[in-house]
Amino acid sequence: MSSFDNLLAGYRRFRNDGWKAQRDRWSDLAEGQSPDTLVIACSDSRVDPAQIFDVAPGTIFVVRNVANLVPPYERDASRHGVSAALEFAVTQLKVPEIIVLGHEFCGGCKAALTQAFAGKAPGEGGFVGHWVDMLDEARAAVVAHHGEGDDAQRVMEREAVKVSLANLRTFPFVTAAEEAGTLKLRGAWFGIREGQLQLLDESGGTFEPA
Repeated sequence: MSSFDNLLAGYRRFRNDGWKAQRDRWSDLAEGQSPDTLVIACSDSRVDPAQIFDVAPGTIFVVRNVANLVPPYERDASRHGVSAALEFAVTQLKVPEIIVLGHEFCGGCKAALTQAFAGKAPGEGGFVGHWVDMLDEARAAVVAHHGEGDDAQRVMEREAVKVSLANLRTFPFVTAAEEAGTLKLRGAWFGIREGQLQLLDESGGTFEPA
């Protein structure tokens, strides 16, 4: 059976079981969405926010990209996919919570740490390299204290969460909502091997088990 056939088989299970079991909810969702959380997560196939948080359809608005990164606020003519999703979630859906979800064994953070794609052309790793170079400042501090081994990667993964939170606060509509008390920003990290979620204590900069 091909990968696509597997997907279709999964769809049929969902249609016959999951969808039918929540038919009323799907009917409500057809009228519009009102998620209570924006989750900014990695594209990694092992880290599905809906599965990790075990939520019903329509509960979370999800943005996924390499290394769960939020770029800083920029006003130029480039395409800003993350910024557009963030703007929609905060100003239109008015989500009260944003979670930046990092994870163990993140390939994007490893690329940032090792600079494996630095100087590469687009199509040869250049897009990845330019995307994760927003972690360069954090990387320098990590390498200075931890080198470039596995321990350093775990630190880099958590630092990426902090960078994204800092960049979130460069968006005026995010800081306005946070200051008004209508928006809460949170950082988290998921350990794939142990299935453990850790939450960031911003006051101390540490991650503790949820």
